[in-house]
Amino acid sequence: MWSDARLEGLTAAAVTQRSREPAVNAFLKIEGLSKAFSADKPVFADVSFTIDRGEFVCIIGHSGCGKTTILNVLAGLDTASSGLVFMDGREVAGPSLERGVVFQSHALMPWLTVRKNIAFAVESRWPEWRTAQVNAHVEKFVALVGLSHAIDKKPSQLSGGMKQRVGIARAFSIQPKMLLLDEPFGALDALTRGTIQDELMGIVRETQQTVFMITHDVDEAILLADRIVLMSNGSETAAGYVPGGIAEVVHNTLPRTRTRAGLHHLDGYYELRNHIVDFLVSRARAGH
Repeated sequence: MWSDARLEGLTAAAVTQRSREPAVNAFLKIEGLSKAFSADKPVFADVSFTIDRGEFVCIIGHSGCGKTTILNVLAGLDTASSGLVFMDGREVAGPSLERGVVFQSHALMPWLTVRKNIAFAVESRWPEWRTAQVNAHVEKFVALVGLSHAIDKKPSQLSGGMKQRVGIARAFSIQPKMLLLDEPFGALDALTRGTIQDELMGIVRETQQTVFMITHDVDEAILLADRIVLMSNGSETAAGYVPGGIAEVVHNTLPRTRTRAGLHHLDGYYELRNHIVDFLVSRARAGH
């Protein structure tokens, strides 16, 4: 068991229990969420946690544990079998421009330029804005992701990494209360991935954005997240089927000014990384 001081010597079960005590004033509250495609074998059950305003939370777990389902419920794109989600004091019910979503596939409209792809979102958010105001706003967010030179190009003229930057710029441009990221860098090469991670981190720090992100990359989670949620898969045990859920919530105590290049030099990095890897290798099945 990783014994970082921030965990205060608690067991994994105690850490999980603490995470299930919703803060009264938490920005996002997930209470008793479950999803079952088969009534007797829920994918996950009793998922409860909170996210504070301005906090960056990553969720890690093996395929099939329900990470994307949880994100889609937060986005209002899917419904849970039971449980509730509240954001800023209101129940989440259906999609909203208050939540920006970036998926692994860029989801750009191929017939529109970068400028017009983002303008479409901005005009949906602020239909009363004049063209000049929309353009100025679009240009600001395109510049934030370093794509001013490509603003009038279509997606077919862009690399995969550039398309993902457009998706990130579009999500930020509507100034959502929360950003939801579903493995947005999963299909990118390592160099491009690292560059966009740095850009994302810079924008999040500048905007104080609240972020919930799915990743399979342990180092990506350690670089970006304030807290890392470790999720278990449902499994058959001697006592019967045990649904998946939150196994543990790990607090990232590394300096928030951390950089990708300097991450492995920080005290506590290897202990944190080894703890998460150990969970994925040997403890990621419910009941084990």
